[in-house]
Amino acid sequence: MRAHERYRFIHSRRETWPVKILCETLEVSESGYYRFVKNLGKPGKDEALSAAIKSILDEDIYNDNYGVPRMKLALEQRGIKVGTRRLTRVMRENGWLHKPNRKPHGLTKSTTEVQEKENLIKQDFTSSSPLSLLLTDISQIQCYDGKLYMSPILDCFNGEIVSLQMRSNMKKELCIDTVRALAKKDIPCGAILHSDRGSQYTSDAFKEILASYGLSQSLSGVNHCYDNARMESFFATLKKELLYRLPTYRMKMEEVKRWIFHYWSCIIKVESSNAPTRCYNSIERTVTLCTTIKPLRKKPYASQMRLA
Repeated sequence: MRAHERYRFIHSRRETWPVKILCETLEVSESGYYRFVKNLGKPGKDEALSAAIKSILDEDIYNDNYGVPRMKLALEQRGIKVGTRRLTRVMRENGWLHKPNRKPHGLTKSTTEVQEKENLIKQDFTSSSPLSLLLTDISQIQCYDGKLYMSPILDCFNGEIVSLQMRSNMKKELCIDTVRALAKKDIPCGAILHSDRGSQYTSDAFKEILASYGLSQSLSGVNHCYDNARMESFFATLKKELLYRLPTYRMKMEEVKRWIFHYWSCIIKVESSNAPTRCYNSIERTVTLCTTIKPLRKKPYASQMRLA
C-alpha cells in the first residue's frame, strides 16, 4: 500500500482512533500525514498530468486512440515533459490505453517467377531529406457497392502521404497512377520507392514508370512483413482512427473516398518533430459521424432472396 493510500485511511479513521496510533500502526510519520491533510483539495502532479492528457484527447474525435509514444510527443509539444513509465501508469489508471484487436493481413500477392531483388532499405525507414525514401502498398476497404482499394505513397522524412489514389480494383494501373501523381512534385535524383513483392510492383509496366521518373525500386523479402512496417503502421492508424469508426459496409465508395480525403487533408506535418499533428477549423470540429453518415439498406443474403 502506497503512503498516500495509508494517509487516506488514517484521515477516514481519525475520529475513531488517535492519529498518532494510526500512524505508528501503518508505519508512516505524523508530519507526512499532516502534510497530506494540508495538500487536500490541491491538484497533485498526476491529476495535473491527467487533465493535460484529457484536454489532448478532447481536442479531436480521433485522438482517443493515442498510445503512450504519441501522447508523450503531444505533451512535449505543449511544454510538458513526462517519463514513459509514469505516463503509461497514468493512462492505464484512467483507462486510456487500448490493446489492438485487429491484425493486418497481406493483400498483394507475390509472383514466384520474379527474380529476387535486393532490399535497398533493410528496414531502415529514416530519411534526412524530403522525397528521398518513399514507401507504398495497397489496402482494401469493404463498402456497400464493393471493395475500395487505396494506394498511398508515404515520405519517410516526415511521415507525409505525398500521393494517394483509390479505385474499385487493385490492378497495376492503380499503382502506376499513384506514381504519376507523385511525379508532379520535385523528386530528387536517386530517390527510392520501397514496396512488397506484389505482382503490381513487379510488373514490367510499373518498373518502366519508375525508370522514367528516375526512381530506384526496393522490394521486401518474400513473407517479410516487417520490411514495409512503417507503411503498414500508417494503414493501421488510418483504419483505427477513421475507417473502423465508420459503417463503411453501408456506405458507397464515393462517400468513403470523401472521408479519406478529408482525413488526409486535415493532417499537417510538423517538420521539427517529424510527426503528424492534426488541426481542424471550427466548422470541421462540429462535424460528427452521426449527422453526416446516412444509413443505407443492407443487401439481402442469398437465403433471404426469393426465386421468381
